[in-house]
Amino acid sequence: MENSPKKGFQGLVENWQSDLIAAISVALIALPLSLGIALAAGAPAMSGIFSAIIGGVVTTLYRGGHISVNGPAKGVIGVILLGITLMDDGSGQAFNYVLAAVVVSGALQTILGLLKLGRLADIFHSSVIHGILAAIGIIIFAKQIHVALGTHSESPSIIQNLIDAVLFLPQANPFVVVIALAGLLLLLFHSKISNRFFHLLPAPMWVIALSIPFVYAFNFFDQQTLSLFGKAYEVGPHLLLDIPDTITDSIMHPNFSKINTLEFWTTVFSLLIITSIESLAIAKAVDKIDPYRRKTDLNKDLTGIGLSTMVAGMIGGLPIIAVIIRSTVNIHNGAKTKWSNMYQGLLLLLFIVVLSPIMRQVPLCAFAILLVYTGFKLASPSVFKQVYNQGTEQLVFFIATMILTLYTNLLIGLLGGLLLALVTHMLLARVSIPQFFRMVYKSRTKLIERPDGTFDLKIRGIANFLGIIRIDKLVAQIPSGADVNIDLSETRLVGMTYMDYLVEFLKTQRDTGAKVNITGLDSHVSSSTYNKALKISLTGSQTKLSQRQKRLRNLATEKDYLYSSKVDWNTNYLKRFHFFEIRPIERKYNCLKGNFDEIDVSWEIADVTYNEGQAFTAETFNTTLMVLKLNKKIPVFTLEKEGVLEKLFDRVMAFTGYKDIDFEMYPDFSKKFLLMGNNESEVRSFFTDEVIRFFENKQIFHLESNGESLIIFDKIKLARTDETIAFIDYGRELATLFDKKTASVLIAE
Repeated sequence: MENSPKKGFQGLVENWQSDLIAAISVALIALPLSLGIALAAGAPAMSGIFSAIIGGVVTTLYRGGHISVNGPAKGVIGVILLGITLMDDGSGQAFNYVLAAVVVSGALQTILGLLKLGRLADIFHSSVIHGILAAIGIIIFAKQIHVALGTHSESPSIIQNLIDAVLFLPQANPFVVVIALAGLLLLLFHSKISNRFFHLLPAPMWVIALSIPFVYAFNFFDQQTLSLFGKAYEVGPHLLLDIPDTITDSIMHPNFSKINTLEFWTTVFSLLIITSIESLAIAKAVDKIDPYRRKTDLNKDLTGIGLSTMVAGMIGGLPIIAVIIRSTVNIHNGAKTKWSNMYQGLLLLLFIVVLSPIMRQVPLCAFAILLVYTGFKLASPSVFKQVYNQGTEQLVFFIATMILTLYTNLLIGLLGGLLLALVTHMLLARVSIPQFFRMVYKSRTKLIERPDGTFDLKIRGIANFLGIIRIDKLVAQIPSGADVNIDLSETRLVGMTYMDYLVEFLKTQRDTGAKVNITGLDSHVSSSTYNKALKISLTGSQTKLSQRQKRLRNLATEKDYLYSSKVDWNTNYLKRFHFFEIRPIERKYNCLKGNFDEIDVSWEIADVTYNEGQAFTAETFNTTLMVLKLNKKIPVFTLEKEGVLEKLFDRVMAFTGYKDIDFEMYPDFSKKFLLMGNNESEVRSFFTDEVIRFFENKQIFHLESNGESLIIFDKIKLARTDETIAFIDYGRELATLFDKKTASVLIAE
């Protein structure tokens, strides 16, 4: 790993070029999204721009993060809408009251950071938080779908808004719908378009840019009536973005006259909770993808975001948080220091000054479709499936929180969801209420340092979200690089949020070179195979193997392989493959190991659980893969069925030295396979006629070399027993082929 970039002014001087280039891409994404978020929240469009500019300029001056990007995010939309509704007294000052709540929430956030309470966010149950985010997604979708259709629902109820979207569909304005539909198609297929021209701008900017010709074609600049199929539809300037001529005209100030009302403080605490939780979660997610593995000072970050939120609220901006999509784009485009965040803020200021005449020609439905797409992703069927896979009880927490939030507000939804989770834990633990809390707070959990410098973390009693602050204090005493054994054998219940915390610590500590193991869960049961699922200890219970696991065990016995159904947390070697460099691995289990003795090659087939995406947008996948550990050096390459790169590999590979390698003499192979490598001449030398013919005549697998080992898998699913046997046969043939290759095609050490 390269040395970390210098901090402060030295970092600015040394890395200004790479930071500025990355900031341009970020600003191009932030411009339409910031405007869209503000409009979706019922705020003036410029509120989102103010927030993005301040998030870039002010937050950079005092922050705990290194490479994240700050600004407005979709998580605040529901809270701003709620605040406007709650405090609307007919005076026209509703948003000004909300700005006052923004300022106060920022002040409280600053205090939390100064008191070093950044870890408080960890106690909020993850399924409850996902339930709130799903509710926010539904709120965004329900409000913005009407803008995208050119309809309007008068109902204050989110559910009725959704119903009205269906009922009013015959009344939809086709001249608005065609623009929204074109934008939606572009969002869906932008990543699949191979033409480089379409990748010069991010998808949101293309949605905005391509909507403008429609505006001219339908002449939205004049109030008029257009006819289609005998029906008349109104079009005009009311369908376009309306922003003031100058930035100073957009400035609004907070009104604190509602500070003594319940509605005001409901808005304040709703803002405080959602912005704090989301910012801290995203800060930790960004640390995982930071190529220099730097760690965010969460308390300082909380303070910096709080101060920036106060400034934003004073001039009419939305609350500020760390934003995962913009942060990811920032990293992937080569940003190295915090100054890239400042550059994107300054660029946004420049863009809005220079491009404001063009932005006034953009239809509102173009912004709306960006938010409709975002809202759907937050509450899509795949989100429900993902939560269900984590355990039946997690789905109950998730749905209950979501429904409660939709019918009340975010604060009640959060508290109700946490209470439901707590009551469920009490029932599952099967102890009295006083005993339950004693087992949480007086559990005799302790940290023991061994004479050899290793540590034993003995966790006892109830290990759920209420106990995370206490365990965090113990973990803080473990130095970097120290080996740790975490023993959960004396726990009655281990909650999913608690397991999240332990696995996160395990990964962080292992990154420092330490060995960390989690043991003592053999007698625990759960409603899911998810490795971090809620687990209950049943006296005398034994882990039961599934039918698939029994078949794998029998295969191992028959063929003299080694088999273990237990979770193996040691997955560091998988990170040496590009596929897993950018996809955090949760666990490895159902491991089958053997050797091809005749060629001295060892192999392992295992089920692997990994994440795609970061923080609240992460999806969990399971696949069965084979690792062939060769005893020789080979080129670094990836081989994949042509056309599925977008599904399996990051397009970032194209910017890391990899390129598609075709063979003119073998057109069928080149058409069938996508072969990429960072040293084309070595790859071409390695792929001889014999190797190419082998792949042409065999089943297509995904295959990747890291120079000394290969990973092979078929689909993103767990393999059946017959497919496992096919893996072994394929691996044997492939390893034998590579073993036969002459020394001239091998890379010298």
